[in-house]
Amino acid sequence: MGVYFILDFEMNRINYYMKNKGIWFAAGAYIIWGLFPIYWKQLHNVPALQLVGNRIVWSFLLLFGIVFFTKQFQSFKAEAFSWRVIGMYSIAAVLIGVNWLTYVWAVNAGFIVETSLGYYINPLLSVLLGVIFLRERLRPMQWLPIGLATLGVAYLTVIYGRLPWIALVLAFSFALYGLVKKTAPLGSLHGLTLETGILFLPAFLFLLFAQKSGNGALFNDGTRTTVLLMGAGVVTAIPLLLFASAAKLITLTMIGLMQFIAPTIQFLIGVYIYKEPFSHNQLIGFSIVWLALIIFWVEGFYANLKSIPEPIPELGEG
Repeated sequence: MGVYFILDFEMNRINYYMKNKGIWFAAGAYIIWGLFPIYWKQLHNVPALQLVGNRIVWSFLLLFGIVFFTKQFQSFKAEAFSWRVIGMYSIAAVLIGVNWLTYVWAVNAGFIVETSLGYYINPLLSVLLGVIFLRERLRPMQWLPIGLATLGVAYLTVIYGRLPWIALVLAFSFALYGLVKKTAPLGSLHGLTLETGILFLPAFLFLLFAQKSGNGALFNDGTRTTVLLMGAGVVTAIPLLLFASAAKLITLTMIGLMQFIAPTIQFLIGVYIYKEPFSHNQLIGFSIVWLALIIFWVEGFYANLKSIPEPIPELGEG
């Protein structure tokens, strides 16, 4: 009986440390994403489609290089080259492509604050998707923040005089992307390589057309712009790898719990660095959403504390 107790405790401890590892991966991804506006603002002179095209092309080349030089290509080929897998990752590729295009356009068009709203809403959508599609159980107190967030979005819609479409496109595209990644069969590296590979050819052809027509920014707008465009592959791939790893180790609910990090950094950057307007009425709407996230975070924090296994007393104690 004692042996079974020790084995059970060790399994619980392993699961706990794996969850901690997933939490650190998610935190790293969200911090990098939070700082993204500063990076993309350096490329404000580059059209959004070219920015996204470069993100895709250089991300794929980097990821494929890692797969090839670490001698994983044969295993990648065996895992990825089936219609079912390609179909699933094609959905993920379209979702992340829509998310990237909307985000980089919005940042350089002066809507950083609204992009932050999208990523504030996203965690609650992730929770709902987890409940609907993955049968993750929603605790009673988690319904309150979802209702408050809905109220906040409705209020902002009224004061804007329009639906905050940038926020909603970002929220829905990334929540659905997270769902696909949670259920997808490939590991983080192979999955991201396949996603960007699916988008690579159309992105490459578009950039080639832009270069041929004399409108391409790559190699034509100075060394600094070229380096930043090529570096887009690195800054894109790293947080996505971290996020994909986290999605395999922790629940969508936990991912949603942590996602406030990125939009908070983005919001502060938009208001205090780039001086975007933020009215009293916007503050009220955002405050409703922030209250929802605070309730959600506190409830989730205490719920996770209860899941930490108790240590076994050392021999001789007690």
